[in-house]
Formats: sequence, structure tokens, C-alpha cells
Amino acid sequence: MRIQKLIVAFLVLFLFISCSEKKRIENLSKLEIKMNSIAENYVKLALQIGKYDTDFVDAYFGPDSLKPDIDSSEFNSTVFEDLNKEVNKLLDEMESLAEFPVNDIERQRYTYLYKQLLACKTRIFMLNGMNLTFEEELNALYDVKIDYKDEEYFNQYLEELDKLLPGKGSIYERYISFRDYFRVPQEKLDKVFSAAIKECRVRTNQFINLPPNEKFEIQFVKNKPWSAYNWFKGNSFSLIEVNTDLPIYVDRIIDLAAHEGYPGHHVHHTMMEWQLYKKRNWIEFSIYLLFSPQSLIAEGVANYGPELIFSEEERIKFEKETIFRESGLDSSKSELYYKVMSIMNKLNYSINTAAKNFLDGKWDEKNTIDWLKKYNLRTEESAKKLIEFIKRYRTYIVNYSAGYDLIKFCIETKKSKTDKWKFFNEIISTPVIPSNLEQMAYENKN
Repeated sequence: MRIQKLIVAFLVLFLFISCSEKKRIENLSKLEIKMNSIAENYVKLALQIGKYDTDFVDAYFGPDSLKPDIDSSEFNSTVFEDLNKEVNKLLDEMESLAEFPVNDIERQRYTYLYKQLLACKTRIFMLNGMNLTFEEELNALYDVKIDYKDEEYFNQYLEELDKLLPGKGSIYERYISFRDYFRVPQEKLDKVFSAAIKECRVRTNQFINLPPNEKFEIQFVKNKPWSAYNWFKGNSFSLIEVNTDLPIYVDRIIDLAAHEGYPGHHVHHTMMEWQLYKKRNWIEFSIYLLFSPQSLIAEGVANYGPELIFSEEERIKFEKETIFRESGLDSSKSELYYKVMSIMNKLNYSINTAAKNFLDGKWDEKNTIDWLKKYNLRTEESAKKLIEFIKRYRTYIVNYSAGYDLIKFCIETKKSKTDKWKFFNEIISTPVIPSNLEQMAYENKN
């Protein structure tokens, strides 16, 4: 009798679990249908905004049927009202789904899409003339808040450089003279850059299973506001452009190869396309919006890339044996060079201060150039090039340092190399946003 009761109880429990699971699957199916509809309209909206903001849509490789009609209309109050009405409608639809029970990946998708829509709304208002403070724009577009370093922080590193740099004259003069020794001849760039790309790809392939058709093309260009750019074209293909307006130094070769290629932008875009657009058919991952939370993650992944694939010793060894040799440069001063460049990386936070004061109208162009020359040790030409970037891309400049800090913190919660790569792969293959990535790191901490 007891056995019969146990069997009956088990059957009741089984039916209850089955019904609950069936209900859960039904809810997920309903949610996915609604989310897919919102996602498709999000893509249409983003492409519409891109008609009036040429930098907004960095890449689109989805169906042509979602592209807007090409017309010659300019952004005006009617366009603003139509776009704002549409983004509000999509946000309302998103909020109506907030109570659906979801699994982790669905929750990530929901949060990601909601934040992307908020970035779209912010950009629509900026196109309509809304002025945001630097901090407001950072938070609205990139889902981030940052701390700023004070002059005492920068001065301590300038004092260290003063002791290290050879020669006579100001720190600025000695740094410019010292660094020029490590300039890669322009005629050597293609060969040297290709060698770095090859090594970065080999090291990345040890830990990330990339699609078999992935590839990219490298072109050297001029007259651009950036040093390099990855134009992702879809189907695991990127066009990487390297700007040769300004000198390229030994340390920038690995940085660019890892940042734009492996395991940086090319790998990140490829994995997002493959895992989320191709495999899951999530249409929102057929588009990459430059002014959105996507970019802080993207730049963080790209800037941390060199540290993930090379230990400090491995990088120095490869650069001495390959980059220096192929560039025709003497590596005898390389040890001092690495010490100097390590300090220069600390001074890169001065760019955030320059951008904030310039965009908030506290500094004019001359003040900003003077600051960049003093605390980032840039030449006049390089400082002007950076201001050109800031004028065009505004608060985007913060993504390089803030993104790096976030990704570095998250990856280095892991102890082993294998676990670090596993978490890195998760970041580049799932719809994470900056505000929940740190929480993920704590939850998954070894």
C-alpha cells in the first residue's frame, strides 16, 4: 500500500513538474515572439536614425528588407516627433514584458535591448539639439559612470618619467625624442603588422572556436580622425583600416593587431554574429550602434586583448624577436622603452579629463591641447588629431579606458588562464551590458 501511495505521489509530482515546465516553455515562446517583434522594429528604428546620423550605425549585415527608403529629407521637428514616438512605443512594449519569467540568456537579451533603445532615444534628442553634460551623455549612451584622476595622480607619473628619460630638456622634449627611436618605418608597416596579426590569431585560436570562414582585409589609409578602424561587414568578415597620418611605434603594432583583429573587434563582432544572430536568429545582433552600451564592451574587449593573449614576458620576447627585427630597429633600448610606455599607459586617463572639460565648454581648443601636451605628452599635431576625434565622436573617447578597466577587472576575477579565456568568450558571445557585467564577474568569481 505504501508503495502504491509513493507511486501516486510521484506521478502527481511528475505531472505538476511537467505542467510547470510546459507553462514555462509556453511563456518563453510568447516572450520570444514579442521580443523578436520588438527587436526587428529596433533595427528599423536604428537604421532610420542612421539616415540623419551617419556615424550612428557602425555596421549592418541584416536583411535589406529592413533598410529604410533613401530620401533627401533633413532632420526636422516632424522627423524628431516620429522617431521619438516610435522609440517610446518600443520602450513601452519592453516594459510590458518585464514580469515574464525568463532564463539567464533571455534576461540578458531583454536588458541589452532596453538599454540599446534608451541609447537610441538619447541620440534622437541629441540630433534635435538637446545638450547633455559629459556625465549625462556617458550614462545615457554607454551605461557607465567614471571617476577622474586629479593632477596629483598625473604629476607622480611625470616625476617617474623625469627620472627615466635620457637626455636634457623638458620631460615632453625628451619623451618625443626618445620615442622617435622606436618608430616603425612606413614601408615596413604591412610586413610587421601582418606578422603581429598572425601571432595574435594563433594564440586566440587556442582558446576560441571561431567560424571556419572568418577573415579580414587590411588597408593603410590617411586623413582619418582615428588611428585604426574595424569595419565589420558580416559573414565573419572585417575590413581593417590603419591610419598612417601619424607615426606608428613598436608598441602600437601588437596593440592594433589585437585590438582590431584577434581577440578584439574582429573576433567580438564575429562571435556576436555567429552565436546570437546566426544561431539564435536574434535580429538585433545584425546591427552595431556606435553610440550605445555595445561600444564600451567592444572597446574594453579590444583594449584588454593584448594582455589576454600575451603575458608581459611573452610580448616582450615576441616584439624583440619579430617586431624590432622586421622593423629594422635595434632592441638594445627596449627594456627602458617598456618601462616608459608602462607609465604612459597611466597617463592615458588624462584624455578623459581633456574631453570632459572641452565638451562641457570649460576649456577651449588651446587649453585642451596644452593639457594633452603636458599630461599625455602628445605632439601638437597628435593633440589636434585627438580633438578632431573628440569633436566628432564626443564622449565615445571614454570607452577605451573605462571599457578596459571593466573588462580587466572582470576577467581577472578568474585565476587560471583557461577560466579567463572562458569568461572572455562568454562576454563576446552573449548580450551583456556594462552595468551588469561587473555583477556577473562577482557571481562567477572563483
